[in-house]
Amino acid sequence: MDGGVESVVMNYYRNIDRNKIQFHFLCDEDSTDIPYEEIEKLGGKVIVIPPYQKLFKYQKELYRIFKENNYKIVHSHINALSVFPLRIAKKAGVPIRIAHSHSTSNKKEWKRNLIKNILRPFSKLYANQFFACSELSGRWLFGEKAFKNGKIKIINNAIDLEKFKFNKEKRNEIRKKLKIDENIILVGHIGRFVTQKNHEFLIDVFNEIIKKRKQENFNSKLILIGQGNLKENIIEKIKYLGLQDYVIFTGQTTNVSDYYNAMDIFVLPSLYEGLPVVGIEAQANGLLCEFSTDMTKETKVLNTTKFISLKETPENWANTILEDYKNFKRLDSFDEMTKKNFNIKEEAKKLEEYYINLNNR
Repeated sequence: MDGGVESVVMNYYRNIDRNKIQFHFLCDEDSTDIPYEEIEKLGGKVIVIPPYQKLFKYQKELYRIFKENNYKIVHSHINALSVFPLRIAKKAGVPIRIAHSHSTSNKKEWKRNLIKNILRPFSKLYANQFFACSELSGRWLFGEKAFKNGKIKIINNAIDLEKFKFNKEKRNEIRKKLKIDENIILVGHIGRFVTQKNHEFLIDVFNEIIKKRKQENFNSKLILIGQGNLKENIIEKIKYLGLQDYVIFTGQTTNVSDYYNAMDIFVLPSLYEGLPVVGIEAQANGLLCEFSTDMTKETKVLNTTKFISLKETPENWANTILEDYKNFKRLDSFDEMTKKNFNIKEEAKKLEEYYINLNNR
């Protein structure tokens, strides 16, 4: 259980009134990093099920679980794949069935998205409530008509703003650990090593940043946090460009919030996103954020956050990033993030109220 969607669900679960609402987490048996202990301590329950690829076993087990637990609400977070559990939920007599869209797609990943695109037209067939993390992801899964008719409820990927607030002490601690002097610009990226996150392009951009900074007799480093199938490809590219001394790999880490403090710039050149949690976290830390125009516009919470087209060259990206950084001042973003509905303490109350109203219908 790792990744952006899972962290969103856990953020809401930690902050919802669990005396009124409780969660059972149905997780595929091949899920990783499921926080069993924390969930059980908070009064919840983890139920491991076969992956949807084992369709017969998956459906049989889901039907048994839905019947035995007599759930009033089933809330599915697996985008177009929600068709599978929500069909069984309807068959088992679950009255409220929520499909929640957290993503979109991109032509470059057509093979990976093939099943998504086949199932997408059926996304409204078994659900009777439609949630999305952004307008774009809502339109992508449920269609323009559903959006215009007001059938889609936007649930922001809210976070614990206090946890991600800039901390000077943590900055010094992490930079000392990484052996990074204060005059070095640390460019940061957090994400799985998959096609969607566009690491290849990110390395090209960073290569241009290095060239420009060297001309000014200054240095830069890039920190990459995450794991994934394409990590080895990126390591090879870094070696080919001779950037080994300038790139830091941390792998998967449990204290991501600490690492934002050490960064100066956060770059996310994704091919597509629903509403990336890391983009919200980086802004909560007050970082200069540079995102691709291929992600939803709601990702921009602060005025200092910029979008750059992927049609631009890596050199142009580097020029824009360094120019923006010259005039940038890191500010406390707590009030602005709360105002824009990204404070989990406030947003969890809204979701709790919505669940209760649905249940009382």
